[in-house]
Amino acid sequence: MLFLSVSKLYAQKVGLVLSGGGAKGIAHIGILKALEENNIPIDYITGTSMGGIVGAMYAAGYSPSQIEKIALSTDFQDWVGGRYTSDYSFFFQKKSINPSILTAKLSVDSNLRLSVRSNLVNDIPLNFALLELFSQASAISKDNFDNLFVPFRCMVSDVLSQTSITVSKGSLAEAVRATMTVPLIYRPIKLEDKYVFDGGLYNNFPADVMKKSFDPDVIIGSNVSSKIFNEYPKSNDERLMSRLMVFMFLSKSDSTLIGKNGVYIQPDLTGYSVSNFNPVAALIKKGYDATIAEMPLIKGRIKRRVSDEALIAKRNGFNSKKPNLVFSGVTVSGVNTQQKKYVERLFKRDQKTFDLADIKQGYYKLVADETFETVYPKISYNPVSDSYNFEIVAKPQKSFTVDFGGNISTRPISNVFLGLQYNYLNKKSYTFGTNLYSGRFYESVQLSGRVDYPSRLPLFLAADFTYNHFDYYNTSSIFIENPHPTYIEQADRKIGVMLGMPLNRNTRISLGTSFINNGDEYSPNEQYVIGDQLDKTILNASRSTLSFEKYNFNRKQYPSKGRNLLLSLNFYAGRESFQSGGIGSTQGVVLAMPVNKLVVYSKYRQWFNVKFSDENYFLQKRRYSLGYLAEAVFSNQPLFSSYYSTLLSAPAFYPLQDSRSLFLQNFRATSYLAGGLKNVFSLRRHLELRAEGYVFLPYEKFEKIGFQGVGHSSSLSKWQYAATAGLIYHTPVGPISFSYNIYDDPIKRNGVLLHLGYLIYNKRSIE
Repeated sequence: MLFLSVSKLYAQKVGLVLSGGGAKGIAHIGILKALEENNIPIDYITGTSMGGIVGAMYAAGYSPSQIEKIALSTDFQDWVGGRYTSDYSFFFQKKSINPSILTAKLSVDSNLRLSVRSNLVNDIPLNFALLELFSQASAISKDNFDNLFVPFRCMVSDVLSQTSITVSKGSLAEAVRATMTVPLIYRPIKLEDKYVFDGGLYNNFPADVMKKSFDPDVIIGSNVSSKIFNEYPKSNDERLMSRLMVFMFLSKSDSTLIGKNGVYIQPDLTGYSVSNFNPVAALIKKGYDATIAEMPLIKGRIKRRVSDEALIAKRNGFNSKKPNLVFSGVTVSGVNTQQKKYVERLFKRDQKTFDLADIKQGYYKLVADETFETVYPKISYNPVSDSYNFEIVAKPQKSFTVDFGGNISTRPISNVFLGLQYNYLNKKSYTFGTNLYSGRFYESVQLSGRVDYPSRLPLFLAADFTYNHFDYYNTSSIFIENPHPTYIEQADRKIGVMLGMPLNRNTRISLGTSFINNGDEYSPNEQYVIGDQLDKTILNASRSTLSFEKYNFNRKQYPSKGRNLLLSLNFYAGRESFQSGGIGSTQGVVLAMPVNKLVVYSKYRQWFNVKFSDENYFLQKRRYSLGYLAEAVFSNQPLFSSYYSTLLSAPAFYPLQDSRSLFLQNFRATSYLAGGLKNVFSLRRHLELRAEGYVFLPYEKFEKIGFQGVGHSSSLSKWQYAATAGLIYHTPVGPISFSYNIYDDPIKRNGVLLHLGYLIYNKRSIE
């Protein structure tokens, strides 16, 4: 009897229960670390939500140190935050960069009823990451969770029948995706024809499932959620919303379910949020420390030990059986025949098999296409061919996207932005859009259309009509140093077409042609008063462009990572017409004429320019990013009829965030070199300090001759400078920026700028 008792004691089976709790569930990783370091066996795992993710990774053959490394990676933060970068995302996305701060998707059904899709966390990177992490383990277990490295169960919730479901078979990746589907955050997925959500809704601490499924001798329960307030929250408590989310979406965790022989671990996670996934290392340490504190009790109740050598051998043996991720085919469901062909062409078809890089590239090409409402990936394993099949479940919609945005500023450059886009998919992808800007300084209207051809070499054909209107007079009046600003009002119109081809690493080559009509009105001096006759310049011309672009900024304004590279060759040909307002000069000849006598001058112009611009954040440390902006323009553009008409048509350097809202005489030249450094200091989450400085060196500076004449000064004679320093807070509705900006310009341009939103405009016709 004594022998049998000892044998039974040392044959103990141990079950580990991991609760849900959002980001707090990262603490479970520390619990796994502490148990393995002390040679405590883990024979079974049940988990919910984040506990289901951590438990599934362990059951799939990942060691605690490997799980910790993944959680500490930037990839993990991108997955939970819905951020991703793609080699093709810039070229297959339909919207150009705009100042939108809120997007609503409207779908029209057969009865012409509109439905609004709520904003969810983008699950695109998460879905693919789960396939990468779990597909091989699913393959060798034959989709039976009992055959994993450690037998595993996870919980999901059927909200229609209000029942908890235990998942014990099928795709491990889909089971994990389902168990973490928090309502209103992630979109639900289908498991066995049921739409399911986060398992924590009805069973947040699945100790009962552990008993029913595995009946271990000892249960170790790790609970990272709490539904008890230490005090009732005040109305101004900033963390109230996240606490309410816990109460709404997580059931109670009953510690008594582990039994009298069990061990209950509850790390002290006071002050940590269920929605903040950033303090990974601190959360892991909390779980580790809580487990070490209970280790005497754990060792007292669990006499069996597993040596490091035996555990490593078992894990290596399991992982060595995982088949390589080689894909023999791609299937598409949820679309019609023509749409299926469109999707399949996004994947390489000139080879019998695909590797993971091929599949990932095609997947991100597809999800970047806004004509799809849903793109969900699946992987299945075929043991006969020893290869995988990649399945895309796509749901295209004829949908409208409405964008709202703009900026509010302490200078008179505030505006509102409204954009509307319509997507349609058949053999090709079609996108039609329009946008509108309205403000005191800037007004614009744009109509655009685009067709994407999913050929082996992807191509797109785009066309647009753009009207821009800038009123510099209104924005200059705020500067005390310039009580009599020059009146400058510009309007440009463009009708253009462009053919483009995407390349790797977020690059594209494009060829375009357009007709431009620019009309500028301006006073010939700084003594403008209402009623004065303005000078006018009209340029009717064609423009041909060949450009190479790369873009992968992490933000559309105030970035701290990524690169924006442009190399373009442009040729212009057209006619300039100049009309004097009564007193003027043409070609440097000053004419004294009566005020009511107009001078009209017209001449054919043609020129080319080459532009190179590179903004690159090349150095990233934990709280610091260093970037540069380098720009060079070479052109044989001739002098126009007057000093201001030449300035207004010349290439310009825009170094600071508000440069496009100012008419900067010293930062315009036919040919120039310019550049500077960008220092970005991360003070807190979402809060940055930026310090930037730039220089501008024109090859030949424009020189005013007489009243309105124009000429060139000596070559490379004088540098100009610009600088800014300020704080930027990145909010969900755009950046809040408070900065001091300075420009080396004839009109003193020193001032403080505070703005909320994006200072982004439609491209001008000659840029």
